[in-house]
Amino acid sequence: MNTTDKAQELQALRDRYVPKGHPNATPFFVESAKGALLRDVTGREFIDFVGGIGVLNVGHCHPKVVAAIKDQAGRYLHTCSMVTMYEPYVMLAKRLSDAAPGDGDKKAMFVNSGSEAVENAVKIARCHTGRNGVVAMKNAFHGRTLLAMSMTSKVKPYKFGFGPMAPEVYQYPNYAYCYRCPLGLTYPKCGVACADKLREFFVATAAAENIACIVAEPVQGEGGFVVPPKEFFEKIRAICDEYGIVFVADEIQSGFGRTSKLFAMEHFGVTPDLMCVAKSMGGGLPLAGVVGKAEIMDSVSPGGIGGTYGGNPLACRAGLAVMDIFEQDNLLAKAERLGNAIKRRFAAFKKQYELIGDERGLGAMRALEFVSDRTAKTPCPEAAKGVAKFCQDNGLLVLSCGNFGNCIRVLMPLVITREQLERGLDIMEEGIREVSKTLGK
Repeated sequence: MNTTDKAQELQALRDRYVPKGHPNATPFFVESAKGALLRDVTGREFIDFVGGIGVLNVGHCHPKVVAAIKDQAGRYLHTCSMVTMYEPYVMLAKRLSDAAPGDGDKKAMFVNSGSEAVENAVKIARCHTGRNGVVAMKNAFHGRTLLAMSMTSKVKPYKFGFGPMAPEVYQYPNYAYCYRCPLGLTYPKCGVACADKLREFFVATAAAENIACIVAEPVQGEGGFVVPPKEFFEKIRAICDEYGIVFVADEIQSGFGRTSKLFAMEHFGVTPDLMCVAKSMGGGLPLAGVVGKAEIMDSVSPGGIGGTYGGNPLACRAGLAVMDIFEQDNLLAKAERLGNAIKRRFAAFKKQYELIGDERGLGAMRALEFVSDRTAKTPCPEAAKGVAKFCQDNGLLVLSCGNFGNCIRVLMPLVITREQLERGLDIMEEGIREVSKTLGK
């Protein structure tokens, strides 16, 4: 069977046996991957600016991760950490707790996915406060399970047809999206009034005395890689302290070096009470968790949190290898250099192409927002879709994001070479140029 026939056979099987509600952004079937490169079953090679949606900050098949998994696979695959404990779980809990922002004692627990991490953080906050309410932010994405989906902002495709949503979940409409300020103001003259509006929210929408936690992404992921001003989280943190509300940072996409800090909240000088982690923590294996202040983490009675597969030993060994890579390979410095290089190119793109209304991000977590009219800031999802398609056709994998689907984000492995990065950015610019011509911009 030739490679083309193999791809067609796999596509036919996918169409026959995988439900259409489980989508794929590209038509390719991967055969192998290494570092920042993917190869499909037809032999085509792609530069990967997606990284499994932020899962592969240390790269595809990093040798240290692979070696750790192989070693662990020869020892034991599973015992259930709630039955017989094992060293990888407790060592990773220690490493994560020591690395998390803030002084004082911290503890960590592990699950399988980001959605589980978010739901467990809410459970812990509810036990600690004795309250029910949860506040999430407009443009947020927290997952696809019921509670996490209820907290997610975008209706289609994430919530449409799946109601009713979980109760006692409130959307705060004023996350600091400065390019599209919800209050029509301009930073810094605004004084970050969007955060101050939280007090009004507690009067008109949900009583502060009933709120267990406020959950926020330091950099919004699916919402468009939106980065708030530093003062936004300073004010949110102060209000949480005033009302006894647990502040939860969702670092699932922004964590583990993506923003040039191990965790994005470090940029804001604010310590969350609890932090949700996942994606790149496992180096490619399913691994997620909640880490935070020990007195809050210990609020739940024995048996209240956990799961059969949570903190699987293979995944924990992979997580320990990821921690080693960051410490031993100076990966945060690499992330900072990478972010600066992307920022320079994106700034040049914005200057040259009218289709680009905004370029933004933190570290190597960066995005372009496309508009059909810069003055009106009219979203142009057609441009983002066109650029993504051009890139895929020319050996580069990228994804769109944003509530309007009008942003292109980059989540390439931090180990990408300079040559791979520049070639990928060149392809992206070629795509922007071609789409600009097509759309008459």
